[in-house]
Amino acid sequence: MDQTPLKRPQFFFTTAPLPCPYLPDRLERKIVTELSGHGAEGLHEGLARAGFRRSHSIAYAPACPGCRSCVPVRVVVKEFKRKRSLARNWRENEDLLAVKVQARATNEQFDLFTRYQQSRHTGSDMALMGFYEYSAMLEDSPIDTFVVEFRDNMGALVAVCLTDRTNDGLSAVYSFFETRGNRQGLGNYIVMWLAEYARKLDLPYVYLGYWIANSAKMAYKARFQPMEALGPSGWARMADLPEDAAE
Repeated sequence: MDQTPLKRPQFFFTTAPLPCPYLPDRLERKIVTELSGHGAEGLHEGLARAGFRRSHSIAYAPACPGCRSCVPVRVVVKEFKRKRSLARNWRENEDLLAVKVQARATNEQFDLFTRYQQSRHTGSDMALMGFYEYSAMLEDSPIDTFVVEFRDNMGALVAVCLTDRTNDGLSAVYSFFETRGNRQGLGNYIVMWLAEYARKLDLPYVYLGYWIANSAKMAYKARFQPMEALGPSGWARMADLPEDAAE
């Protein structure tokens, strides 16, 4: 008699329509599934390559009727080179000390997170998050997740990046940074740092989530060429864009 335990079925659900945060006069829906149990790591690996993103213990992907504007993208690490303004940005910020730490929330991080939200995303759901919600965002992960803290030469925390590791790359889950002061381009610097770290780990990709051609909020992602995009035929090289097109 076969005593092999039955595998729990994986259920996928669609969310209710909500206003799209990126494109005006459109609604967004997502397909979501839970990441849990011993198979969470493997499931996440497969879903990440299929264009899903992670939030807490949930994997999700856009499922908006009549719209395919959200395109999953990833940086090709071995071929990525810093050019022009990205090279300048790297020189201006490479004095920062990057420290990889456990995905545990701290008051120092939360203070920076709150300032960032008030500066860049006033009125959004994330701007209303308290420390408990912030802690859950960092700590509720069933997979290999870590935080990178960036500090200046005075020890002040100026940027944070929540990062997932998969067997083929690093995934930038969420980043935030100091918007006051003289530091410029910290968001771009974080992506470049992840590319360098992935190179040291011999990982081929940095996953940057979704790129939307007509969204100013997403335009910066096109700077990190060469880049691959996920389409109907799988992952394929995006046509290189002039760097100035994303400035």
